[in-house]
Amino acid sequence: MSLFWAIAIVVVADALAVLALLLVRRGAPEGSYFADGDRASGVFGLLGAGFAIFAGFVVFLAFTSYDESRSGAEAEALAVQQQYETAQFLPPPVRERVLGELICYGRFVVRQEWPEMENGSQGDTVSPWSVALFRSLKAAEPASASAQSALDKWFDQTSDREEARRDRVHGATGIIPGSIWLVLILMAGVVFAYMLLFADSAEMARSQAMLIGSATTVLVATLLAINALDNPYRDGIGSLRPVAMERALRMIRDARAAVGDDAVAPCDAAGRAA
Repeated sequence: MSLFWAIAIVVVADALAVLALLLVRRGAPEGSYFADGDRASGVFGLLGAGFAIFAGFVVFLAFTSYDESRSGAEAEALAVQQQYETAQFLPPPVRERVLGELICYGRFVVRQEWPEMENGSQGDTVSPWSVALFRSLKAAEPASASAQSALDKWFDQTSDREEARRDRVHGATGIIPGSIWLVLILMAGVVFAYMLLFADSAEMARSQAMLIGSATTVLVATLLAINALDNPYRDGIGSLRPVAMERALRMIRDARAAVGDDAVAPCDAAGRAA
C-alpha cells in the first residue's frame, strides 16, 4: 500500500470516528455515560492493553516472516552468483549451458516471479530454469578431480539456492490467517465502541475530537503496519524489491566480461525461454 493511500485511510477513519463521537455527544450527559469514570478508565486501560499485547505478537510474527523473505532473496542472489563461479570448473559442454541458464534464472526471478509475488499469486510453482539446470547437470561427466569437486559443490549450492527461494516465496501470500485478522478487527472495534461512551456534552468538542481521533489513528495505523508486513512484496513503503538479484546479475555481467565468457543465454531480458 502506498503512503498516499495509508494516509488517506487514516484521515477517513479519523473523520468518521470524530463524526460518530459528535453524534453520540449530542445526547450524552455531562461527564460521559459512565457514572464512575475511574472504573471505566480502568476497564478501558485493560481493553487497550489487551489489543496492544495481541497486536504486538502479531507484529512480531509478521516481521519475522518479512525478515525471512528479505534474507531469502539475498541468500538466493548470492547462491546464483556463487554458482556462476563454480560453473567455471565444470566440463565445457555443460559449463556453457548452465552459465546461460543461471542468467536466465536470475532474469526470471526479477521479471516474472517478482510481479507474481506482488500480486500475491506466487505459490509452490517450480522455476522452469531450475528444471533446466537440473537437466543440464544430469549430462555432466567430470573427467578431472577439479570438475568432480565443482560438481559436488554445485549441488550443495543448489540446495542453498532452493532453500533461499523457499524463504523468499514464503511470505508472498501472507502468513497471518483470517481468524487472527478477525480477532484484531474485533478488538479494535470494541476499543473504538467503548471510547464512544466517553462522549461528554460538557467538554469542548475539539477536546473530544482529539480524544477519539488520536486513538483511532493508533488503531488504524497498527492494522496498516501489520498488513504491510504480512504482504512484503506489495507496492508501498518498505516493500521488498529484487535489488539483490539485480545486483547479482550485474556482477555476473562484469565477471563475464572479465573472464571472456561468451555463452549465450537461452532467454530474453525477461527470463522467458528464447
